[in-house]
Amino acid sequence: MTVIILLAVIWAIVAIVGFAFKGLLWLAIVGIVLFIGTVAIGITRRVINRSQKR
Repeated sequence: MTVIILLAVIWAIVAIVGFAFKGLLWLAIVGIVLFIGTVAIGITRRVINRSQKR
């Protein structure tokens, strides 16, 4: 009985860690997409401002 409880606790910990890393991976992807979008908007505005100053 002790072995079953121990294994159940270990699998629960493994499942929680798996969800945590999956969540962090999702958050990392969102952060990268937002970073790339921000850089693209910044470059676009910089180019527009240069062309308007001429």
